[in-house]
Amino acid sequence: MRIFASDRVSGMMRKLGMKPGEAIEHPWVTKAIANAQRKVESRNFDIRKQLLEYDDVANDQRRAIYSQRNELLDVSDVSETINSIREDVFKATIDAYIPPQSLEEMWDIPGLQERLKNDFDLDLPIAEWLDKEPELHEETLRERILAQSIEVYQRKEEVVGAEMMRHFEKGVMLQTLDSLWKEHLAAMDYLRQGIHLRGYAQKDPKQEYKRESFSMFAAMLESLKYEVISTLSKVQVRMPEEVEELEQQRRMEAERLAQMQQLSHQDDDSAAAAALAAQTGERKVGRNDPCPCGSGKKYKQCHGRLQ
Repeated sequence: MRIFASDRVSGMMRKLGMKPGEAIEHPWVTKAIANAQRKVESRNFDIRKQLLEYDDVANDQRRAIYSQRNELLDVSDVSETINSIREDVFKATIDAYIPPQSLEEMWDIPGLQERLKNDFDLDLPIAEWLDKEPELHEETLRERILAQSIEVYQRKEEVVGAEMMRHFEKGVMLQTLDSLWKEHLAAMDYLRQGIHLRGYAQKDPKQEYKRESFSMFAAMLESLKYEVISTLSKVQVRMPEEVEELEQQRRMEAERLAQMQQLSHQDDDSAAAAALAAQTGERKVGRNDPCPCGSGKKYKQCHGRLQ
Protein backbone atom coordinates (compact mmCIF):
# COMPACT_ATOMS: atom_id res chain seq x y z
CA MET A 1 0.00 0.00 0.00
CA ARG A 2 2.77 2.42 0.91
CA ILE A 3 4.55 1.90 -2.42
CA PHE A 4 1.81 1.21 -4.95
CA ALA A 5 -1.35 2.84 -3.57
CA SER A 6 -2.19 6.28 -4.89
CA ASP A 7 -1.96 9.43 -2.75
CA ARG A 8 -5.75 9.62 -2.85
CA VAL A 9 -6.06 6.35 -0.90
CA SER A 10 -3.53 7.36 1.76
CA GLY A 11 -5.22 10.75 2.20
CA MET A 12 -8.57 9.08 2.58
CA MET A 13 -7.20 6.77 5.27
CA ARG A 14 -5.92 9.73 7.26
CA LYS A 15 -9.29 11.52 7.02
CA LEU A 16 -11.05 8.43 8.33
CA GLY A 17 -8.79 8.45 11.37
CA MET A 18 -7.01 5.17 10.66
CA LYS A 19 -4.11 4.50 13.00
CA PRO A 20 -0.85 2.73 12.11
CA GLY A 21 -1.15 -1.04 12.59
CA GLU A 22 -4.93 -1.05 12.53
CA ALA A 23 -6.57 -3.69 10.32
CA ILE A 24 -8.05 -2.32 7.10
CA GLU A 25 -11.09 -4.00 5.59
CA HIS A 26 -12.66 -2.41 2.53
CA PRO A 27 -13.22 -3.38 -1.12
CA TRP A 28 -11.05 -0.47 -2.21
CA VAL A 29 -8.18 -1.76 -0.11
CA THR A 30 -8.57 -5.28 -1.49
CA LYS A 31 -8.56 -3.92 -5.02
CA ALA A 32 -5.48 -1.78 -4.33
CA ILE A 33 -3.60 -4.78 -2.93
CA ALA A 34 -4.50 -6.87 -5.97
CA ASN A 35 -3.29 -4.12 -8.29
CA ALA A 36 -0.06 -3.80 -6.29
CA GLN A 37 0.53 -7.53 -6.51
CA ARG A 38 0.05 -7.48 -10.28
CA LYS A 39 2.54 -4.61 -10.59
CA VAL A 40 5.13 -6.43 -8.49
CA GLU A 41 4.77 -9.65 -10.47
CA SER A 42 4.92 -7.77 -13.76
CA ARG A 43 8.04 -5.90 -12.66
CA ASN A 44 9.76 -9.11 -11.53
CA PHE A 45 8.84 -10.79 -14.81
CA ASP A 46 10.34 -7.91 -16.80
CA ILE A 47 13.53 -8.12 -14.73
CA ARG A 48 13.87 -11.85 -15.36
CA LYS A 49 13.12 -11.37 -19.04
CA GLN A 50 15.81 -8.70 -19.40
CA LEU A 51 18.34 -10.86 -17.56
CA LEU A 52 17.65 -13.73 -19.93
CA GLU A 53 17.99 -11.47 -22.97
CA TYR A 54 21.36 -10.19 -21.75
CA ASP A 55 22.48 -13.71 -20.83
CA ASP A 56 21.50 -15.03 -24.26
CA VAL A 57 24.13 -12.79 -25.84
CA ALA A 58 26.90 -14.18 -23.62
CA ASN A 59 25.60 -17.74 -24.03
CA ASP A 60 25.79 -17.54 -27.81
CA GLN A 61 29.40 -16.40 -27.59
CA ARG A 62 30.17 -19.02 -24.95
CA ARG A 63 28.86 -21.80 -27.17
CA ALA A 64 31.00 -20.57 -30.06
CA ILE A 65 34.16 -20.44 -27.92
CA TYR A 66 33.57 -23.82 -26.28
CA SER A 67 32.91 -25.39 -29.67
CA GLN A 68 36.19 -24.01 -30.98
CA ARG A 69 38.03 -25.14 -27.86
CA ASN A 70 36.62 -28.67 -28.07
CA GLU A 71 37.75 -28.88 -31.68
CA LEU A 72 41.27 -27.95 -30.60
CA LEU A 73 41.23 -30.61 -27.90
CA ASP A 74 40.07 -33.30 -30.31
CA VAL A 75 42.81 -32.78 -32.90
CA SER A 76 46.56 -33.27 -32.56
CA ASP A 77 47.68 -31.33 -35.64
CA VAL A 78 46.65 -27.67 -35.97
CA SER A 79 49.33 -26.74 -38.51
CA GLU A 80 46.78 -26.03 -41.26
CA THR A 81 44.90 -23.70 -38.94
CA ILE A 82 48.16 -21.98 -38.01
CA ASN A 83 49.07 -21.48 -41.69
CA SER A 84 45.66 -19.99 -42.44
CA ILE A 85 45.86 -17.70 -39.42
CA ARG A 86 49.37 -16.60 -40.38
CA GLU A 87 48.18 -15.43 -43.79
CA ASP A 88 45.34 -13.42 -42.25
CA VAL A 89 47.57 -11.85 -39.61
CA PHE A 90 50.33 -10.82 -41.99
CA LYS A 91 47.83 -9.48 -44.51
CA ALA A 92 46.20 -7.28 -41.85
CA THR A 93 49.61 -6.17 -40.54
CA ILE A 94 50.94 -5.25 -43.96
CA ASP A 95 47.68 -3.48 -44.88
CA ALA A 96 48.20 -1.14 -41.93
CA TYR A 97 51.48 0.14 -43.45
CA ILE A 98 50.99 -0.58 -47.15
CA PRO A 99 47.36 0.21 -48.02
CA PRO A 100 46.07 -2.03 -50.82
CA GLN A 101 46.39 -0.56 -54.32
CA SER A 102 48.16 2.54 -53.01
CA LEU A 103 51.09 4.57 -54.30
CA GLU A 104 54.55 3.77 -53.00
CA GLU A 105 54.77 7.28 -51.53
CA MET A 106 52.00 6.27 -49.12
CA TRP A 107 53.90 3.26 -47.78
CA ASP A 108 55.33 3.33 -44.26
CA ILE A 109 58.24 0.95 -44.74
CA PRO A 110 60.18 1.90 -41.54
CA GLY A 111 57.05 1.38 -39.48
CA LEU A 112 56.39 -2.00 -41.11
CA GLN A 113 59.96 -3.16 -40.50
CA GLU A 114 59.76 -2.15 -36.85
CA ARG A 115 56.38 -3.86 -36.41
CA LEU A 116 57.62 -7.11 -37.95
CA LYS A 117 60.73 -7.03 -35.77
CA ASN A 118 58.95 -6.29 -32.49
CA ASP A 119 55.86 -8.47 -32.86
CA PHE A 120 57.12 -11.35 -35.02
CA ASP A 121 60.90 -11.31 -34.49
CA LEU A 122 61.25 -10.93 -38.26
CA ASP A 123 64.14 -8.68 -39.30
CA LEU A 124 63.64 -8.03 -43.01
CA PRO A 125 65.50 -5.43 -45.15
CA ILE A 126 62.35 -4.28 -46.93
CA ALA A 127 63.72 -0.80 -47.70
CA GLU A 128 66.84 -2.39 -49.21
CA TRP A 129 64.69 -4.68 -51.35
CA LEU A 130 62.82 -1.70 -52.76
CA ASP A 131 66.04 0.20 -53.47
CA LYS A 132 67.64 -2.71 -55.31
CA GLU A 133 64.47 -3.79 -57.09
CA PRO A 134 62.51 -0.74 -58.26
CA GLU A 135 60.14 -3.01 -60.17
CA LEU A 136 59.09 -4.80 -56.96
CA HIS A 137 55.31 -4.54 -56.82
CA GLU A 138 53.01 -4.52 -53.84
CA GLU A 139 51.71 -8.08 -54.25
CA THR A 140 55.19 -9.46 -54.82
CA LEU A 141 56.41 -7.69 -51.70
CA ARG A 142 53.55 -9.12 -49.66
CA GLU A 143 54.27 -12.64 -50.89
CA ARG A 144 57.97 -12.29 -50.10
CA ILE A 145 57.33 -11.12 -46.54
CA LEU A 146 54.96 -14.02 -45.91
CA ALA A 147 57.39 -16.49 -47.49
CA GLN A 148 60.21 -15.22 -45.26
CA SER A 149 58.08 -15.68 -42.15
CA ILE A 150 57.21 -19.25 -43.18
CA GLU A 151 60.86 -20.03 -43.89
CA VAL A 152 61.99 -18.78 -40.47
CA TYR A 153 59.26 -20.80 -38.78
CA GLN A 154 60.18 -23.96 -40.69
CA ARG A 155 63.80 -23.64 -39.55
CA LYS A 156 62.59 -23.63 -35.96
CA GLU A 157 60.50 -26.72 -36.66
CA GLU A 158 63.53 -28.51 -38.09
CA VAL A 159 65.40 -27.93 -34.84
CA VAL A 160 62.78 -29.29 -32.42
CA GLY A 161 61.00 -31.70 -34.75
CA ALA A 162 57.52 -31.69 -36.26
CA GLU A 163 55.89 -33.61 -33.40
CA MET A 164 57.16 -31.23 -30.72
CA MET A 165 56.15 -28.19 -32.78
CA ARG A 166 52.60 -29.54 -33.29
CA HIS A 167 52.27 -30.06 -29.55
CA PHE A 168 53.58 -26.55 -28.87
CA GLU A 169 51.20 -24.98 -31.41
CA LYS A 170 48.19 -26.64 -29.82
CA GLY A 171 49.24 -25.56 -26.33
CA VAL A 172 49.75 -21.95 -27.41
CA MET A 173 46.33 -21.79 -29.07
CA LEU A 174 44.52 -23.23 -26.04
CA GLN A 175 46.34 -21.04 -23.53
CA THR A 176 45.80 -17.87 -25.58
CA LEU A 177 42.12 -18.69 -26.14
CA ASP A 178 41.50 -19.23 -22.42
CA SER A 179 43.30 -16.03 -21.44
CA LEU A 180 41.50 -13.81 -23.95
CA TRP A 181 38.12 -15.38 -23.15
CA LYS A 182 38.51 -14.54 -19.46
CA GLU A 183 39.39 -10.95 -20.32
CA HIS A 184 36.39 -10.78 -22.66
CA LEU A 185 33.99 -11.99 -19.95
CA ALA A 186 35.28 -9.31 -17.57
CA ALA A 187 34.82 -6.66 -20.27
CA MET A 188 31.27 -7.90 -20.93
CA ASP A 189 30.38 -7.56 -17.25
CA TYR A 190 31.76 -4.03 -17.19
CA LEU A 191 29.75 -3.12 -20.31
CA ARG A 192 26.58 -4.55 -18.83
CA GLN A 193 26.89 -2.52 -15.64
CA GLY A 194 26.70 0.80 -17.47
CA ILE A 195 24.72 -0.02 -20.60
CA HIS A 196 21.48 1.27 -19.05
CA LEU A 197 22.85 4.81 -19.35
CA ARG A 198 22.38 4.58 -23.12
CA GLY A 199 18.67 5.01 -22.46
CA TYR A 200 19.28 8.68 -21.66
CA ALA A 201 20.49 9.09 -25.26
CA GLN A 202 17.20 7.68 -26.60
CA LYS A 203 18.86 4.35 -27.45
CA ASP A 204 17.69 0.85 -26.60
CA PRO A 205 20.17 -0.50 -24.01
CA LYS A 206 19.59 -4.11 -25.06
CA GLN A 207 20.28 -3.41 -28.71
CA GLU A 208 23.36 -1.37 -27.80
CA TYR A 209 24.58 -4.22 -25.60
CA LYS A 210 24.14 -6.75 -28.41
CA ARG A 211 25.90 -4.48 -30.91
CA GLU A 212 28.89 -3.67 -28.72
CA SER A 213 29.27 -7.21 -27.37
CA PHE A 214 29.38 -8.52 -30.93
CA SER A 215 32.09 -5.98 -31.82
CA MET A 216 34.07 -6.95 -28.72
CA PHE A 217 33.74 -10.64 -29.58
CA ALA A 218 34.97 -10.07 -33.13
CA ALA A 219 37.92 -8.04 -31.79
CA MET A 220 38.75 -10.86 -29.37
CA LEU A 221 38.89 -13.39 -32.20
CA GLU A 222 41.24 -11.12 -34.15
CA SER A 223 43.41 -10.70 -31.06
CA LEU A 224 43.49 -14.49 -30.71
CA LYS A 225 44.93 -14.87 -34.20
CA TYR A 226 47.48 -12.12 -33.67
CA GLU A 227 48.65 -13.33 -30.26
CA VAL A 228 49.05 -16.93 -31.44
CA ILE A 229 51.17 -16.00 -34.46
CA SER A 230 53.20 -13.47 -32.47
CA THR A 231 53.96 -16.02 -29.74
CA LEU A 232 54.92 -18.76 -32.18
CA SER A 233 57.10 -16.35 -34.16
CA LYS A 234 59.00 -14.99 -31.18
CA VAL A 235 59.71 -18.31 -29.46
CA GLN A 236 63.45 -19.04 -29.29
CA VAL A 237 64.45 -22.59 -30.27
CA ARG A 238 67.92 -23.85 -29.29
CA MET A 239 69.89 -27.03 -29.85
CA PRO A 240 70.75 -29.18 -26.80
CA GLU A 241 74.42 -28.20 -27.17
CA GLU A 242 73.49 -24.51 -27.05
CA VAL A 243 71.34 -25.07 -23.97
CA GLU A 244 74.23 -26.84 -22.21
CA GLU A 245 76.63 -24.05 -23.17
CA LEU A 246 74.25 -21.40 -21.83
CA GLU A 247 73.79 -23.37 -18.62
CA GLN A 248 77.56 -23.64 -18.17
CA GLN A 249 77.95 -19.89 -18.71
CA ARG A 250 75.24 -19.27 -16.14
CA ARG A 251 77.01 -21.47 -13.57
CA MET A 252 80.35 -19.76 -14.20
CA GLU A 253 78.75 -16.34 -13.79
CA ALA A 254 77.10 -17.42 -10.54
CA GLU A 255 80.43 -18.71 -9.18
CA ARG A 256 82.18 -15.47 -10.14
CA LEU A 257 79.54 -13.39 -8.34
CA ALA A 258 79.81 -15.61 -5.26
CA GLN A 259 83.60 -15.13 -5.16
CA MET A 260 83.24 -11.38 -5.50
CA GLN A 261 80.73 -11.28 -2.62
CA GLN A 262 83.04 -13.39 -0.46
CA LEU A 263 86.00 -11.09 -1.11
CA SER A 264 83.80 -8.09 -0.35
CA HIS A 265 82.77 -9.59 3.01
CA GLN A 266 86.41 -10.33 3.87
CA ASP A 267 87.39 -6.74 3.09
CA ASP A 268 84.56 -5.48 5.31
CA ASP A 269 85.64 -7.74 8.18
CA SER A 270 89.27 -6.63 7.85
CA ALA A 271 88.23 -2.99 7.91
CA ALA A 272 86.09 -3.63 10.99
CA ALA A 273 88.98 -5.35 12.74
CA ALA A 274 91.29 -2.45 11.94
CA ALA A 275 88.74 0.01 13.30
CA LEU A 276 88.43 -1.97 16.52
CA ALA A 277 92.17 -2.05 16.91
CA ALA A 278 92.32 1.72 16.49
CA GLN A 279 89.57 2.15 19.10
CA THR A 280 91.26 -0.05 21.68
CA GLY A 281 94.61 1.67 21.12
CA GLU A 282 97.39 0.05 23.11
CA ARG A 283 94.95 -1.98 25.22
CA LYS A 284 95.50 -5.67 24.65
CA VAL A 285 92.30 -7.69 24.24
CA GLY A 286 92.55 -11.23 25.55
CA ARG A 287 91.45 -14.09 23.34
CA ASN A 288 88.80 -15.13 25.85
CA ASP A 289 87.64 -11.56 26.55
CA PRO A 290 84.36 -10.27 25.08
CA CYS A 291 84.87 -8.85 21.60
CA PRO A 292 84.89 -4.99 21.62
CA CYS A 293 82.46 -4.99 18.68
CA GLY A 294 79.60 -5.78 21.05
CA SER A 295 78.52 -9.06 19.46
CA GLY A 296 78.66 -10.89 22.80
CA LYS A 297 81.07 -13.49 21.46
CA LYS A 298 84.58 -14.13 22.68
CA TYR A 299 87.28 -12.18 20.89
CA LYS A 300 88.91 -15.35 19.53
CA GLN A 301 85.59 -16.46 18.01
CA CYS A 302 84.81 -13.07 16.45
CA HIS A 303 87.25 -10.48 15.11
CA GLY A 304 90.18 -12.23 16.74
CA ARG A 305 90.02 -14.88 14.01
CA LEU A 306 91.17 -12.30 11.48
CA GLN A 307 94.45 -11.70 13.24
